[in-house]
Amino acid sequence: MHKIKSISYFIIIIAPLFFSCSGPVKEKNNINAPGSSLSLHHGNEKYVAIDTKESVVTWKGSMLVGTNSHTGYVYLSKGELLIENDELMGGAVEVDMKTIEDDAHGSDNNLIKHLKDPDFFDVQKFPFSTIAITGTGSITAEDKQISGNLTIKGITHPVTFPAKVEVKDGIVTAGGRLVIDRTDWGVRYKSGKFYDLLADQTMSDSIEFNIKIVAKQ
Repeated sequence: MHKIKSISYFIIIIAPLFFSCSGPVKEKNNINAPGSSLSLHHGNEKYVAIDTKESVVTWKGSMLVGTNSHTGYVYLSKGELLIENDELMGGAVEVDMKTIEDDAHGSDNNLIKHLKDPDFFDVQKFPFSTIAITGTGSITAEDKQISGNLTIKGITHPVTFPAKVEVKDGIVTAGGRLVIDRTDWGVRYKSGKFYDLLADQTMSDSIEFNIKIVAKQ
């Protein structure tokens, strides 16, 4: 068995299709992550394309202090998963940052405009974020631990996160939860690490992503 898994105003929480996993990882693989265009088949290996209409990243953002929060969505533009013997082995996913919406699917308001400007994700300069799977490991039959490289604003760092993965009848469904420190990817707006005297205006540095992915042959 092997493993899998990618925004925000303050702290991002992507509403999970599945939930976090617990327990020891049984085994690990280091796999070279495929690029954005994958089409090779070797024996029982196959690439399945991401269904961009059924896949989504849901986010929730909040202040460091208090209950003020925002939620919304961002969508995938393309991607493929590498499956071998009905197991997730690798893959790469591209997120279209231009598609950021709030929870009412609004995309033309002050919140979304601010998320797209240089204070946050600088979408005009960096229209896409990506995650490439570099390794997988099993916790249980469906609960996986995914390692990968996450790129936001042109900055890449390794990440590891839990996910649930099911491969059935040629369809892959996966959901994972990833927590990052946004400042590592250059998102420093109202971070207590870089700004003094923010008080209750301080935004959390933690960004939490829950990703729903559906891929089909």
